[in-house]
Amino acid sequence: MGKKKDAKAAKAVEDVFSSEESPLSVDVRTALRARTAAGEVLSPPDVDADGTPGFEGNKAEGRAALSARSARLAELQELLYAAGRVDQEAAPSVLVVVQGMDTAGKGGLMRTVAGAMDPQGVRTAAFGRPTEEELEHDFLWRIEQQMPEPGQIVVFDRSHYEDVLVHRVEGLSPRAEVDRRYGAIREFEEAAVAAGTRVVKVMLHISKQEQGERLLARLENPDKHWKYDPADLDTRAKWDEYQQAYAIAIVETDSDRAPWYIVPADRKWYSRLAVQEILIAELEDLDLRWPASTIDAEAEKARLAAL
Repeated sequence: MGKKKDAKAAKAVEDVFSSEESPLSVDVRTALRARTAAGEVLSPPDVDADGTPGFEGNKAEGRAALSARSARLAELQELLYAAGRVDQEAAPSVLVVVQGMDTAGKGGLMRTVAGAMDPQGVRTAAFGRPTEEELEHDFLWRIEQQMPEPGQIVVFDRSHYEDVLVHRVEGLSPRAEVDRRYGAIREFEEAAVAAGTRVVKVMLHISKQEQGERLLARLENPDKHWKYDPADLDTRAKWDEYQQAYAIAIVETDSDRAPWYIVPADRKWYSRLAVQEILIAELEDLDLRWPASTIDAEAEKARLAAL
């Protein structure tokens, strides 16, 4: 009886939310944009990692809203995919760049938000340590290989920003080279937008305290040891340096055509809901329509009945 009661309560909460209406009281892109309306560029420490901008509900309500709105996201993604199937040259595409400190929730975001869409038109790409072949090329070469085709959404789990974040903090490249890369990234993203790709950049902002709790939880659960990397503590030891590196990267590469969003990530349910709403808003802006039919449906129904 307990499970049935919990399921009934969850359904009652979910029914409060509509798949057609945003559950947030403000435009999520305005609320979470790194560059404010006054032109000031925020850095991660300026944002409350435990906040839920635009959403006044609790965890259960947040999860219910996420579930309810997944239908809208799936519909919009199907519209995009259909456009790509019909007109490869004219169809737009979407690139979602997801960055964040270890345990910020990148993997869960992939499963929950990207997983709600049709895998035919959605792809994820993860970027770790470069291979020998990749090191023989410019740092953007491997990124170019994974860019979305028309009608497609691609989500980057880490990205070309590793080549300015990690390289700046760990000294893997000379500072002059890191500075050059900011300009190269701006040019690369501008070219992508000009070619028809929507570029959305998300920094999942987790607090140092919350990260510590998540790392400890992994260590205390043997089933999660596979997710733990001792190197995570080496990175954590340079927390302030990485926060500064993020701040510099955001200032250097934020633009109206390739914006950065700083998403509070201490509450996983909120960060997933917020990113989903950003993606929905971007797809709605494309104002896509179902492609005009090229078949005689009545004739095909007659053929089907005959068979």
